[in-house]
Amino acid sequence: MTQMPQTPLLDRVQYPSDLRKLEDRELPQLAREVRDEMIDAVSRTGGHLGAGLGVVELTIAIHSVFDTPNDRLIFDVGHQCYPHKILTGRRDRIRTLRQENGLSGFTRRAESEYDPFGAAHSSTSISAGLGMAVAAELDNTDRRVIAVIGDGAMSAGMAYEALNNAGALDARLIVILNDNDMSIAPPTGAMSAYLARLASGRTYMGFRDFGKKLTAYLGKKVDRAITRAVEHARGYVTGGTMFEEMGFYHIGPIDGHSFEHLLPVLRNVRDNAQGPVLIHVVTQKGKGYPPAEAAVDKYHGVNKFDVITGAQTKVKPNAPSYTSVFADALVQEATLDEKIVGITAAMPNGTGLDKLQEFFPKRCFDVGIAEQHAVTFAAGLAAEGYKPFAALYSTFLQRAYDQVVHDVAIQGLPVRFPIDRAGFVGADGPTHAGSFDTAFLATLPGFVVMAAADEAELKHMVRTAAAYDLGPISFRYPRGEGVGIELPERGQILEIGKGRVVKQGSKVALLSFGTRLADSLAAAEDLDAAGLSTTVADARFAKPLDHDLIRQLAAHHEMLITIEEGSVGGFGSQVMQFLANEGLLDNGLKIRSLVMPDIWMEQAKPEAMNARAGLDRAGIVQTVFRTLGHGRIVEAAG
Repeated sequence: MTQMPQTPLLDRVQYPSDLRKLEDRELPQLAREVRDEMIDAVSRTGGHLGAGLGVVELTIAIHSVFDTPNDRLIFDVGHQCYPHKILTGRRDRIRTLRQENGLSGFTRRAESEYDPFGAAHSSTSISAGLGMAVAAELDNTDRRVIAVIGDGAMSAGMAYEALNNAGALDARLIVILNDNDMSIAPPTGAMSAYLARLASGRTYMGFRDFGKKLTAYLGKKVDRAITRAVEHARGYVTGGTMFEEMGFYHIGPIDGHSFEHLLPVLRNVRDNAQGPVLIHVVTQKGKGYPPAEAAVDKYHGVNKFDVITGAQTKVKPNAPSYTSVFADALVQEATLDEKIVGITAAMPNGTGLDKLQEFFPKRCFDVGIAEQHAVTFAAGLAAEGYKPFAALYSTFLQRAYDQVVHDVAIQGLPVRFPIDRAGFVGADGPTHAGSFDTAFLATLPGFVVMAAADEAELKHMVRTAAAYDLGPISFRYPRGEGVGIELPERGQILEIGKGRVVKQGSKVALLSFGTRLADSLAAAEDLDAAGLSTTVADARFAKPLDHDLIRQLAAHHEMLITIEEGSVGGFGSQVMQFLANEGLLDNGLKIRSLVMPDIWMEQAKPEAMNARAGLDRAGIVQTVFRTLGHGRIVEAAG
């Protein structure tokens, strides 16, 4: 008799409540099925693969042991949350990851009750988890809070601030340190697992609690002496002295891919822990998928790929990416000026500084996920006569705004800020959009704020920044490839605060800041064809503004439109302030400011996001027609 094929376990698990009905011996099979499901899904959508593959067993174990969503589970950053989404009612949509109207690539509160906290920036989980743990205590609610944080995220000071606070509050918080680079300590096999089970058990935890009560009665000096003696002695066997000193009970390291190791420890902690606990697990990025295991980046972020071979879909670009143009230009300038140094916050490849690192390893610094430190570190270098380029994504520069203000701008230090991923970034959605840098930098006295309209302009701005020593200077550019313009052999030094007229007209003036210039020129063709002679200008600078250029445009045109891929409060607001103060609005000039809409725009392709925002060719034309009462609404051209 032919045996019927067994129904996959994953088909029986829609939510964690279903998972908890499985026996421990079935969980390895479930892990294989979750891993296969994730690989297939990401092969179709692209996304973050390696981190998720590394936490399959850990994710299953947590949902198996804890009562989620009543117990709160927070994933730091969120790159590793795909297995979590598969197990929490979203498997049927997992192939919409990072697509328009699809699942977010990160945890998101609006998406599921199993996502208690949205995470896309690093190192926030312990702080958020502590807030939830304190809330549970204030509500007298029996709830566990689990924060899963990678060892890379532990390079950020915020994580240690949270650990310190949690230890001081003696909060009921569980932190799982996912050491996926084996950068802290490897597990030591069966003995390590045995010690972790022993240390997390009721007997040891009870003895430790009794010891605390006894020594508290005997006095604080004795308390400190006995507690340190006990914990340091245990630290020699299991490690973790640093975390113990911060008030955490440390367990591990343990094998994060072994249910035999994970389940008893998590159950012991669930049942016995009253104060803050840190469980150190060691995992492998890309686990279970040989192409990812063998890749240098462990398939951290991938395009669509062939599951069998692991080969990623390669789209041949029509032009070099803005990031690569910046990187080549910086290497060129650094070759000619030994004072130029580069600084990145754990993104050497993403920012292109890996090229500078290749040529000048002693002049390129990766400080880890520590943007605040990166900016003040750059300020220190600038104070000593060096020319630091602190290359950060726009969304991550937000994390260091106080340092930009206090440590750089107030002191007038010539730190250079190449701002990558400016504007819409597509699949990573609102958390990674470069929306606000122009607005928050242009408010600062003495700051020079530039935006590149194309690759050639970017080369000019790299050289301009290298030559500028009078104070801080920034230049922004988007993700992705350029427009294919011919590049100069070397950039020119631009005159600070001076824009350029690219096309001359007489009725409508389009003043673009950044890469909306190409769409402005295309819109001008349509407007000219409709009998509306159009000037197109590239502002280049949001600060200082080109006052002469703006006066000229205001005086000789019926209408002026500013266009930028940035938020309200940026370039257009600076222009409007100038026009109002100069009385240039009193002559009947019609002015409009096209910016990103005042919403959190969801993920889609950047061109679709710009169209929705009215920042593309058709949107610009429609704005002109509506304002002038032309009576026509055009379809998207070209």
